[in-house]
Amino acid sequence: MAKKKAKTLTVTLVRSPIGYSRRQKRTVRALGLRKMMQSVEHFDTPALRGMIAKVTHLVNVDES
Repeated sequence: MAKKKAKTLTVTLVRSPIGYSRRQKRTVRALGLRKMMQSVEHFDTPALRGMIAKVTHLVNVDES
């Protein structure tokens, strides 16, 4: 039986967290995003999906 390849998500910061709550700023930072238009790749996990759900208005997500 072949193993499945782990699904990854590319998360890009497209709006600045300035002016949003400290909690949202910390969530963006916890995702590994520091600068505008910076992208990071993460494995798709329920915890990551929850973090993205809290800051959907600030990030863009691409599945691969």
